[in-house]
Amino acid sequence: MTAPLHEPTAEAAPSAAEEAALVAGSAEAKAVQGRSLGRIAWERLKRDKLALAGGMVVLLLILIALLAPVIANLVGQDPETHHEDLIDPLFSTPKGAYGGISGDHLFGVEPVSGRDIFARIVYGARISLLVGFLSALVAVVLGTILGVLAGFFGGWVDAAISRVMDGLLAFPQLLFIIALVSVMPNEMLGLTGTGVRLFVMILVIGFFGWPYVGRVVRGQTLSLREREYVEAARSLGAGRFYILFKELLPNLVAPIIVYTTMMIPTNILTEAALSFLGVGVKPPTASWGQMLSAAIDYYESDPMYMVIPGVAIFITVLSFNLFGDGVRDALDPKGSR
Repeated sequence: MTAPLHEPTAEAAPSAAEEAALVAGSAEAKAVQGRSLGRIAWERLKRDKLALAGGMVVLLLILIALLAPVIANLVGQDPETHHEDLIDPLFSTPKGAYGGISGDHLFGVEPVSGRDIFARIVYGARISLLVGFLSALVAVVLGTILGVLAGFFGGWVDAAISRVMDGLLAFPQLLFIIALVSVMPNEMLGLTGTGVRLFVMILVIGFFGWPYVGRVVRGQTLSLREREYVEAARSLGAGRFYILFKELLPNLVAPIIVYTTMMIPTNILTEAALSFLGVGVKPPTASWGQMLSAAIDYYESDPMYMVIPGVAIFITVLSFNLFGDGVRDALDPKGSR
């Protein structure tokens, strides 16, 4: 036998330079894209199932409040329509079990008047969320402005604003609102009746709530104004207002959002307490606190009349608190989740 003309040869091994190029290309292909703080916070929030559940309930409540007339029409009920034929004339309580719950009246009817409770719960959500959100907005705007000014400028500005905050925090907010609403005229600034009381409640609750936001913002501003990027901007000739709006305020968004989500349920409870005490919205406007107050006389004969608005308040406040806790953990850069 004769040997083959061409012996099979092995492939040449890559050089060190080629290996380095291959490794660099592979690393570049697998490079992880940079993530914004918002994306990181959202990924943390998605892992918190309780917070997501709370957020979904909050969104549902907002939709219910916005679409209250549509929802009431869908079930064929109105919050002001009386159904005396559904009331026992002897005891003034709803006929049937569980407060008159039926296919036509999903949550039953009110004693004496026979108004549909489901429709009044849906309309009551509008009052609670309106006061909760707008009073929180007032508090956040005032607290952010004054807290930033106190923390950034310091000196007599900080001392004056801090003393005002201390005074407001020591003031009996609930008693002041009760006294103020009781002497308010029935017409003011083009508003009448319930509109006047809503306007006063939103302003007063927001005004007494801003010191809580102001303290948080002031503390954060005191810390941020000593950071390197602020010193760098100052050394480059940046003015005070540039530093305030471009360097400080963007870094205060996270704590402000967190505190806002924690303030809203507190404001909802305050509105319910005021309506329970009779200084909230005027009848016949639906309010959860007002319904609880009216249910006191019937808690034995018609307990569902007290349970349903109480559960509505409980679910609303719990949902906001769960969502607020989740937002706080998601926006906390030192969080473990």
